[in-house]
Amino acid sequence: MTVKAYGAHAADKPLEAMDITRRAPGRHDVQIDIAFCGVCHSDLHTVRAEWAGTLYPCVPGHEIVGRVSKVGAHVDKYKVGDLVGVGCMVDSCRHCADCEDGLENYCDGMVGTYNGATPDAPGHTLGGYSEQIVVHERYVLRVNHPEEQLAAVAPLLCAGITTYSPLRHWKAGPGKTVGIVGIGGLGHMGVKLARAMGAHVVAFTTSESKRRDAEALGAHEVVVSKDPAAMAARARTLDLIVNTVAAPHDLDAYLNLLKRDGTMVLVGAPATPHPSPQVFKLIAKRRALAGSMIGGIPETQEMLDFCAEHGIVADIEMIRADEINAAYERMLAGDVKYRFVIDSATLAAA
Repeated sequence: MTVKAYGAHAADKPLEAMDITRRAPGRHDVQIDIAFCGVCHSDLHTVRAEWAGTLYPCVPGHEIVGRVSKVGAHVDKYKVGDLVGVGCMVDSCRHCADCEDGLENYCDGMVGTYNGATPDAPGHTLGGYSEQIVVHERYVLRVNHPEEQLAAVAPLLCAGITTYSPLRHWKAGPGKTVGIVGIGGLGHMGVKLARAMGAHVVAFTTSESKRRDAEALGAHEVVVSKDPAAMAARARTLDLIVNTVAAPHDLDAYLNLLKRDGTMVLVGAPATPHPSPQVFKLIAKRRALAGSMIGGIPETQEMLDFCAEHGIVADIEMIRADEINAAYERMLAGDVKYRFVIDSATLAAA
């Protein structure tokens, strides 16, 4: 089936309207009419080939929500009309230790929702900046939020799970002091989720102007990281830091804030490396520097259910498909609170 989409034909070309082909649903497939798709920093990095290996045409988008329009003969988890989501992956090997543990995101054969190898034309996956997608039922998530919140649910499929997974893995909760570095698409979700988990939340931002916003999101404290005195006052007080910043920066400044046995988890993915941290910052207090990447399908469903139960959605700005290039420039400038979401109904007009 041919559907409308928005994508790029080369790294130095703007995104534009295009027609793409979707496969007919197989026995275990779910066909989804996409209602909304969030815009992630990863989309921009991939489209502009800032990460190696971009395949063109590139149709980004891995924060997908919509309604089931068709199911394969052997699908038993979903039916036509269900509200569902698709996140950052649409397949994996399904039999390795990671897959068996429900951590498909760490499978060496994980297939991304876009730019991943597939037998379907054009030989790589095409993402959610499109009217429709067909996905194996294993990689489809159920949405239990009210339908009127659907657009604001979309970013949970990447920004939400990217912050939820490390918070859960490193046991954020009552009695823990958790730092969230960066108040953007990822960071604003980290603040909301850590607060809902019962942790004492300290937000770190380079801008004094974001103080009130961070407090409104749920931060108990806000530290302007450019203020040496404010940073020094927080030395050795944090159990966990989730660092969402997607630009290279000095990690040592934040490692200093961890207690003994504290951990800083990197979830932001800069196009060029961070400066190497000083080893003594780690050795002196048995601190850990770690990374985390989205979450497996069971944990992503757990996150969606947690957010529905606690009334958590992303703060979004809705855009038309033909506004995506301008949105990319605004995203680079930090001019969004806090996630752009494409109204997929505008793809036909584009």
